[in-house]
Amino acid sequence: MGMIIPAGDRSAASSGMAAPDAKVAANGLRTVTDHYERFARQLPEQPILIGHSFGGLMTQLLLNRGVGAAGVAIQSGPPQFLLSTKWSFIRSVWPGLGFFTDVNKTNLMSFAEWQYTFTNGRPLVEQQQGYEALVIPESKRLFREALTDAARVDYAKPHAPLLFTAGSEDHIVPASMNRKNVSKYTHKGSITEYKEFAGRTHSVLNQPGWEEVAEYVHGWITR
Repeated sequence: MGMIIPAGDRSAASSGMAAPDAKVAANGLRTVTDHYERFARQLPEQPILIGHSFGGLMTQLLLNRGVGAAGVAIQSGPPQFLLSTKWSFIRSVWPGLGFFTDVNKTNLMSFAEWQYTFTNGRPLVEQQQGYEALVIPESKRLFREALTDAARVDYAKPHAPLLFTAGSEDHIVPASMNRKNVSKYTHKGSITEYKEFAGRTHSVLNQPGWEEVAEYVHGWITR
């Protein structure tokens, strides 16, 4: 068993990721979405798209471009103009945006930010292990482009079947924001569905009981 470092002693340097990464920092939302579109269009058949958080936003954007046989947006990041006034949302997204800092340098989430944004309410040991295993430098440019037309979704456009899942305890993407996102899709001939899971934080993919979410998603796809 590895040693658990007390939260107050954990730092970016302890994970070996303190140095800014210019290549990661250069990635924007449009660049990454274009990359996934090119990849998907080279496949022999339309893929089923499944994305979590920013991946959920990209799932929406790709379906909007006519890519994908179906999509699952797991606690999806919000498209352009979809914001929340909840304090948990504002507190969670502000560090990632990195306003008043150099956009050409990456941002590394602190352990305290990880605790609040992703693993709120989870045991300390699980929070620490998740931070050690999963947190990496991220692009502030990508976060900021979520406020621009790079994140624009045409809600009236026909789209492949799309499932949204939400967690009742999610701080960064509150369930209310997911419901608002779903309600904006207005094309009558397209399938848009919503499922909320009680007790789920934003780290739903590695939270105990994740199998329930996976089974529901699998059942929805096979229907």
